[in-house]
Amino acid sequence: MDAAQAGEKARAQSADKLFMENTLLRVSGALFCHDAKRAAKNADIIELNRGVEEKRITIRPDSKLGQPGPLAHKVFVALIKKHSDYGRPVQQDISFTRREIGRLIGRKEWGGKDSEQLSRALYEIHHTFIAAFFRNKAGRYIEHSFNIFPEILIERREFLSDPIEACTITLARPIIASLEDEHFTCLNHSLMTRLGTIGQALYMRAFFHFANLYDGRNRTKLEFQKRYDDMCLEWLGGLTVLRHRSKIIGEQLGPHLDQLVAEGILASYTVAKAKSSDNFVITFRPGETFFRDYDRFYRNRQQGGLQFEFHGEQREISEPLRVAQLFVAKRTGQPASRIASFPSKDVATAREILTVVSFAEIGDFIDYALAEAKRTGFDVQTLGGIRQYLAGYQAAKAAKKASRAHEARMMQKHQAETEKVAYEDYRKSEARRIFESLTPDERDTIEKAATAQAASFTGSLRKIMTDRKRDEITIERHGNAIEGFEEWRAG
Repeated sequence: MDAAQAGEKARAQSADKLFMENTLLRVSGALFCHDAKRAAKNADIIELNRGVEEKRITIRPDSKLGQPGPLAHKVFVALIKKHSDYGRPVQQDISFTRREIGRLIGRKEWGGKDSEQLSRALYEIHHTFIAAFFRNKAGRYIEHSFNIFPEILIERREFLSDPIEACTITLARPIIASLEDEHFTCLNHSLMTRLGTIGQALYMRAFFHFANLYDGRNRTKLEFQKRYDDMCLEWLGGLTVLRHRSKIIGEQLGPHLDQLVAEGILASYTVAKAKSSDNFVITFRPGETFFRDYDRFYRNRQQGGLQFEFHGEQREISEPLRVAQLFVAKRTGQPASRIASFPSKDVATAREILTVVSFAEIGDFIDYALAEAKRTGFDVQTLGGIRQYLAGYQAAKAAKKASRAHEARMMQKHQAETEKVAYEDYRKSEARRIFESLTPDERDTIEKAATAQAASFTGSLRKIMTDRKRDEITIERHGNAIEGFEEWRAG
């Protein structure tokens, strides 16, 4: 393999990694406002860990530009991703062309307005001042002040009014030093590109906390809680604190948290009232994507290899190979153990498919794709041939999920109806038991009332209705001796 091929392989294997320095990760949550109009007007000082002098952080937005907004957040993530791709040794400068940054932030076209917006976003970050207070290893109290992007160099074609052609920004020295000491969190950039800025902010902090709490053995018990109002300030740049749970879930954070559940980063979340105040507490539980990414990216950082290398991670190699192996086995009927060689094109396609379909469900996808190919008479020979079925598989998966949900609702409804019938039988039996325990005079009174109410019926129906009326009158007079539905159900 020549140097060019090795470089391409390295880039392919690192395509979905983003290395975020830990202090920068914490600061970024409060730094960026996710409401563009509000961001432009907000120049108030933001303070984290107030009252804890050894952990306090202050963020001072520019008085004219305001707090960095949603576009600044997109640019920030794009540049940190590009810096991650540089590898080691850690570089201080990040350079990009207008075409490249446009692609990274999702702009298909680039004009003067886009250039102005990019320039403003960069300077919103550049002019924001950060001060961190802490004790160093020697126990001395340190106050460290910096800008995340202390220097910006912009190339324009000819005049100051021309669009940006290229740009170099410098990353703050404290961040570089921390990266050199390997104080970073490795994140899934491919996943982040599918999220909005609020979703990205939630994902970064959730992954960071899960990774700190996970010890490799506590999967089923792993969870953490965060006060909702603190989350709005510390994670989401001063997002408006709502007072109603329904609005938090339905209109504000719920859609973004639901997307993290759909992506598998979260298994679930709950929003509940705090026990000691009127605030809300959000509880997070990690999903399978977190554990997979933790194994691929995060845990291996302590296993001796450089974390910024572009190749060598077992997960990034072995899973695509196993996908290629499983495809051949299912297509030909050969035992998987006899299939050991695969073309690079199929392995590359497998890696692409794994960005859409999780490794755990890849067998289901291949079965679906081969069945669809057979149905249409397509003699599929390569993994590339089944890539066209990804959208159909996702749709079928969603339909199956909806069907299961419908079946669950029907089952729940049937169970409720069954319980209702059983409870009515219980009430009748209790009524008859109570009736038999009454005094002769009480029984005679109820019997006469039941007979009178059933007098309009004839034949065998009169006896049936008399029995029913007897039960109803007994329950009406002595119902407090019979368990209610919930009490009966609990017993």
